[in-house]
Amino acid sequence: MTETFTTGDRDILLIVDIQNDFCPGGSLSVPRGDEVVPLINGLAGKFSHVVLTQDWHPRGHLSFASSHTGKTPYQTIEVSYGSQVLWPDHCVQGTAGAAFRKDLEIPHAELILRKGYHRETDSYSAFYENDRKTRTGLAGYLRERGFRRVFLAGLAFDFCVRYSAEDARREGFEAIVIEDACRGIDVDGSMAATRKLFTASGIRCIPANAISEDRSI
Repeated sequence: MTETFTTGDRDILLIVDIQNDFCPGGSLSVPRGDEVVPLINGLAGKFSHVVLTQDWHPRGHLSFASSHTGKTPYQTIEVSYGSQVLWPDHCVQGTAGAAFRKDLEIPHAELILRKGYHRETDSYSAFYENDRKTRTGLAGYLRERGFRRVFLAGLAFDFCVRYSAEDARREGFEAIVIEDACRGIDVDGSMAATRKLFTASGIRCIPANAISEDRSI
């Protein structure tokens, strides 16, 4: 029997990177990424509190393969903070690709958190940049507002959702991933690695239909 979760005022839905470049037709398309949008719209209606993240890179960002002579997308290089996957240019500040999907309808979202805007550091997580030291400020925001559980959905399951969930746990929050409201890229077995990490870290993966709204609030 599937465990059910009733949302309350200590819960927040973290919607990760529902942007044009991560959906079919975008420069870094997550396969079937557009399929999550109607489900996420419905889920958001069950939460009083929602945060959106938005990848927001300057031109010539370190993570772009085009910034490295002779390199191609999906190769891995070593940078000052460790290994870095190189990506196609994507979610460049102010471009149509960086915009949220037009069919994403979350008017009650309380915060849009932009990440990846430091040219020399990528940022998968909503909490930390990839140097694992530079904070985005999200943990402090959530703590000051009294949230305890972070539910996550979005793109991509095996990168930005994964690192955000892992860091939510690192910061002392309960992290719950709504797996059917995510899609993944699967670079070098990253989907399987993500599921293994979630199991080891105590991060639960649940279906969207396991969530109900506490209408007494």
